[in-house]
Amino acid sequence: MSKQDSLFLGVDVGGTHLKIGLVDREGTMLDFQKEDTTPYRDHPDGFGKCFIEGMGKFLAKYPEVEKVGIGLPGMISKNRTTPLEIPAIPDLNGFPLKAGLLEKYPNHEFFMENDAAAAAIGEFYYGKGDVAENFLFITMGTGIGSALVLDGQVFKGSRGNALEMGHMLSRGNAGLETLIGRNGILRIMDNLINAYPEKAGELIGKDLGTHLLVDTAKTGNEVSLMVFKEVAQILSEAIVSTVRILDVTDVYFGGGISAGLEFMMPTIEYNTRKFLTPYYVKDLKLKKATLENNAGTLGAAALCFMGSGL
Repeated sequence: MSKQDSLFLGVDVGGTHLKIGLVDREGTMLDFQKEDTTPYRDHPDGFGKCFIEGMGKFLAKYPEVEKVGIGLPGMISKNRTTPLEIPAIPDLNGFPLKAGLLEKYPNHEFFMENDAAAAAIGEFYYGKGDVAENFLFITMGTGIGSALVLDGQVFKGSRGNALEMGHMLSRGNAGLETLIGRNGILRIMDNLINAYPEKAGELIGKDLGTHLLVDTAKTGNEVSLMVFKEVAQILSEAIVSTVRILDVTDVYFGGGISAGLEFMMPTIEYNTRKFLTPYYVKDLKLKKATLENNAGTLGAAALCFMGSGL
């Protein structure tokens, strides 16, 4: 095996940062760096051209790399060449990103995917333990992302962007992401602190954040546990609908909020089993994904496997 087929670059593109990892076939992160995207977003030539230029320094730093995987936070064309709707970086919408990269770096291969789908593929190839051939992957962070891995491949739908669970209508006809993305969770937290000040304890007067929520839930804070229960109730309703549509048995949870999964799982387990029939329940497995904070970067690197038959 050539060195070029054993080392890959994974680029996780976020609204505020790029995360770049040098990854081997076994999923070991050999080098990692994080870069602020403010200069990219403020650049007069636009994010896309600046991103293409910026890739040069990483390709120069890792001359042994020929294949680069890129995870993007939004919808992309079915042939995985062009970002379509990237809410955090609207400047990329319609930009011919893959064509620009190939023109600039003709000796390299580039593989693009939605970031949640990339994280799911990372779990498929690099996940610890016994990873299913088919699973629903839900990532909970700033937003709610999801993907279906079907026989080891991302299920794309008819036009390339299936499984946008974050935009499913939920309570009050609000999108799931609006309700239990980061801002939605903090809104629930604020409401419950105001409703139950006598149970809020150390949450009173604090700057609210998801790290605070997880940390205080671990110490048994009643309001924090109530927040996770409400989030789990909303999420489990969406899972029930999605399982009914996809007939999938394995559901994996990733993203930053999954750090609090232990406080959500009793409600998710109860609700899914309450609202699904025995056919679905008997084989249902709900569990935390294993790649944690490196999921986006490792997943982006794993995209290189998808296009190279490795």
